[in-house]
Amino acid sequence: MSATSQVEEGKEILLDFNKLKKASEQCSSIIPAIAQDVKTKEVLMLGYVNQEALSYAIENNVAVFWSTSRNELWIKGSTSGEYLDLKEIRVNCEQNSILYIVSLRSNGACHTKKSDSTPRFSCYYRTISKNELKFIDNP
Repeated sequence: MSATSQVEEGKEILLDFNKLKKASEQCSSIIPAIAQDVKTKEVLMLGYVNQEALSYAIENNVAVFWSTSRNELWIKGSTSGEYLDLKEIRVNCEQNSILYIVSLRSNGACHTKKSDSTPRFSCYYRTISKNELKFIDNP
C-alpha cells in the first residue's frame, strides 16, 4: 500500500502534526476554511484559503481553496467531480477562519471513494478506537 493509500485508507493512525508548518512555508497568507453541509450540518472537509481563493469562491458560488501541497488555486471538484456549491460564507469572531456552508452536487464531498467506487459523503470517515482507525461507513 502506498504512503498516500495508507494515510487515506489505512487503519494506522498517521496524523500529520506538521501540516500547518508545511502549509505556512508554502503560502503564509492563508486561513482555515471548513466546509459544512447545508442540510445535515455535518463537517465535510477542512482546507485553506488565501485572498485569491476566497474571491473566486464569492464570485462563482462554489467552494474554492488554496492547495498548500500544489501551491495553486483548488476549485473543489475540478478533478474529483465532487463540487460543493456555496450557499453562505461565515467568518469566525477573530476573523482567522471561515466556514463554507455548501450543498453537494453529487453524493459526496471527499476525493476518496468507498469500496463500491462511490464518493464518501465527508472526509471524516474514520474514528479513533483503541489506537486504531475504524471506518464509520463502507470502506
